[in-house]
Amino acid sequence: MSKTISRLYNNQLDARAAVKELEAAGVSHGDISILVSNADGSYDEKTKTFPDRDLDGTDDRAEGAAAGGSVGAVAGGTVGLLTGLGLMAIPGVGPVVAAGWLVATLTGAAAGGATGGIIGALSQQAGISSEEADVYAEGLRRGGALVSAKVDDADAVRYQGIMDRSAVRIEDRAIAYRKTGWTKYDEAAAPYNREQVIKERTLY
Repeated sequence: MSKTISRLYNNQLDARAAVKELEAAGVSHGDISILVSNADGSYDEKTKTFPDRDLDGTDDRAEGAAAGGSVGAVAGGTVGLLTGLGLMAIPGVGPVVAAGWLVATLTGAAAGGATGGIIGALSQQAGISSEEADVYAEGLRRGGALVSAKVDDADAVRYQGIMDRSAVRIEDRAIAYRKTGWTKYDEAAAPYNREQVIKERTLY
């Protein structure tokens, strides 16, 4: 038997690190999905990389060259699931960088072809409870990232430990959102922009 584990992360760096750790621990990249908000514009579709990891408005490769350093992890050298990243748009979330088995479901959600839109896709396919799906979707909207992995039940605890290392505590995030007056994910809401995402991340 297998189960699907999903975790929310504050940014693409934490999510990509989780993907790499899962692959190194033996999870096939075909069993992992990643969704990363690109509201901050950090992903360059032409080069298929995140050249501005620190969100200071400057390509990190240029900064590394000027400092005599190396940023090979940004410019290339990635294997596995992360080589298949592509850009898509989800109503209410905005632009998302995605790869893996969940993409087909979310493509349907973006086109209105999946029951319940992104909330339905997350609760039906990503192993997320219907009660928490709103928080996950809102986390993506606010610049977060989602990693989902299909794993054997016997190994689930070990893989949960890997995914939990830098993941968001979803209960805490729900409380934080509700303190601002938020009640549930609204796909008609305007997606966050770069400035809003950067401000949001400073809160955590």
